[in-house]
Amino acid sequence: MSAGNRTLEIGTGMFVLLGFAALAFLTTQLPGSGVRIGSVAGDGYTVSARFDNVGDLKVGAPVTMAGVRVGRVDSVTVDGNEFRAVVKLSIERRYDRIPTDSDAAIQTSGLLGAKYVGLSAGGSDTYLKEGGTIEFTQSALVLENLVNKLFSSIAGKSGEAKGSAEEKK
Repeated sequence: MSAGNRTLEIGTGMFVLLGFAALAFLTTQLPGSGVRIGSVAGDGYTVSARFDNVGDLKVGAPVTMAGVRVGRVDSVTVDGNEFRAVVKLSIERRYDRIPTDSDAAIQTSGLLGAKYVGLSAGGSDTYLKEGGTIEFTQSALVLENLVNKLFSSIAGKSGEAKGSAEEKK
């Protein structure tokens, strides 16, 4: 075996190894992975929000306000009485002046469609505290539901057009 082939094999091996390392790093950065590199854990306070539909929101997903990460999703459960999703949000302690009339919306980020919770500040003079509840919520937009509504609408209109054409005969 020549020295040129050996160098090529080592270079290829290093390239593949770097690719796997990059893949491993990116996997830890996914919202639902539970593993964080470079995030500030810190102590915080927990608030809850109820949604009709959370889509595929995962534990560990970011909570943002004005595009800035202010916390993460602690848990996603279903209330057996109301049959609504209950999302517990862990907000970092330094963001302790979020008004009580703020609203929370399930939003989508990136090409892969990862879900996160976006907060929009209200105007109240009182602030969320440990155990508080965000009353104003907007559920996730589920693409499949929107497509179904679109096709139902199109099918309904074509059925009406066909019916009116038959009436004219």
